[in-house]
Amino acid sequence: MRPDAPRSLTTGPDAGPEPPFPLKLNGKVVKGFGRGSKELGIATANIPIAGLSVGGHEDIDSGVYYGWAGLNVDHEGTILPMPSSTSSTSTTSASQASTPASALHIYPTVLSIGYNPFYKNTVRSVEIHILHTFPKDFYGAHLNLLILGFIRPEYDYVSKEALVEDIRTDIEVGRRSLERSGYKRWREDEYLSLSPVTQEGGVNGVEVGDVAS
Repeated sequence: MRPDAPRSLTTGPDAGPEPPFPLKLNGKVVKGFGRGSKELGIATANIPIAGLSVGGHEDIDSGVYYGWAGLNVDHEGTILPMPSSTSSTSTTSASQASTPASALHIYPTVLSIGYNPFYKNTVRSVEIHILHTFPKDFYGAHLNLLILGFIRPEYDYVSKEALVEDIRTDIEVGRRSLERSGYKRWREDEYLSLSPVTQEGGVNGVEVGDVAS
């Protein structure tokens, strides 16, 4: 259960992320359960926890995290075309990584990794909330995720209202934490703007439920 102690509105060292951060995920946005928007009023994305194995972090602790997301989606929810890679199929991954996907927009994000005990999930998952209100869905878009810090452990809740209250606090903690210079600079990280062909380890599936909130 959630402790009653007051919560800090920032988390993580002011100087910037420390190991094991940053953690990286990427994938294609597809339709999921839609529970975040319909029941909680907070749009979320569900990523299979196996996606963390690309970076060797599949054993990451359950809890709430924050970071930056790169999407080929503008602020109106319109999917932008991904630029074609100029590299040939024989080009090394190192040189491919120098080809950015300039169509990607960068957004702050808060995410939950775990079983969501309030909903009694039996499969561990990653649920992403992008800190922007999109007027429409953008299924099929490409998403790059850079996880920079930990907010809190995973809790169970006595009511949906208590869960929503804590999620909204998580969002504020994530937003304030990312405003610090040690975290804001990661918004410019090249990884967030890479097209799928440049990603090491391939593309992971991303299931998004009601992405417009």
